[in-house]
Amino acid sequence: MLLALGVAAVAGALMLLALVVVPAPARVPLSRLDPTVAPQASALAGAGAAAGAAVEKVLARRGLVAGWAAALERAGIATALPDVVLLAGLGTLGAALLGGLLGGPLVALLAVGAVPLGARLFVRFRTARRQAAFADQLDDSLQLMASSLRAGHSLLRAVDAVSQEAAAPTSEEFARLVNETRVGRDLAEALDEIAERTGSDDFAWVAQAIAIHREVGGNLAEVLDAVGHTIRERNAIRRQVKALSAEGKLSAVVLMALPFGVCSFIAVTNPGYLSAFTESLVGYAMLAVAAVMMLAGGLWLKKTVAIRF
Repeated sequence: MLLALGVAAVAGALMLLALVVVPAPARVPLSRLDPTVAPQASALAGAGAAAGAAVEKVLARRGLVAGWAAALERAGIATALPDVVLLAGLGTLGAALLGGLLGGPLVALLAVGAVPLGARLFVRFRTARRQAAFADQLDDSLQLMASSLRAGHSLLRAVDAVSQEAAAPTSEEFARLVNETRVGRDLAEALDEIAERTGSDDFAWVAQAIAIHREVGGNLAEVLDAVGHTIRERNAIRRQVKALSAEGKLSAVVLMALPFGVCSFIAVTNPGYLSAFTESLVGYAMLAVAAVMMLAGGLWLKKTVAIRF
């Protein structure tokens, strides 16, 4: 009996604590449920929108919107161009302040140049990786299109199947193709734009084959099989060339990084050994000559390991 009373007392105390301490669920005001009333934007969101509009106006005045937006599309970056530029600007400002506090004006100046350069290199890296992935997936996509055509589907239905079954970025590009054709854009123009955006000469052949088929007719499945076979052979050669040139690329990286590594090690272990280069005009001249020779050697190595076929 006493045990039951104790359990009831504890349960009552817990219920009372829950009613007193735990806050009641927040109620949504009726004005927020009205679809005709626009939600109020916060001060931070308004400031961000105003800054983005100002950045977009500056870019439009200088004629940089189209080129930079196309670069973001090629890289597969869905963020709006004004937001990217604004983030890069804020990052540059933060890096400059941090560099100025830690290393002085010279480090701040280097940070101001390093952040935009890093952003551009990141976009180029994303673009190259996306284009390489599209090239690797192209032969499988063409095989899927040919199979869909043999099954009796139309060309647009075959393209839609690729957009649903293929991996990114092929699915993204073909889904965009399907959406553009549904709103009335010509198929040939959309295919040519995909070839230009992905930088794929192989897909340019596919676009030409589809355009020729639309003009003269024929068995498009057999044409896609032939083009796919050619692309598979080209991909095999490309992978073989990449494997054979990997050692040369690694050697180029090591040779370019070796002088900086040696100088950094000497600067830490024996700073006075390198001080002669910054104490006379002859030392600065030797540094300038070394920089020019390294630049020429780096360009030479780049041309040596960059094999085009």
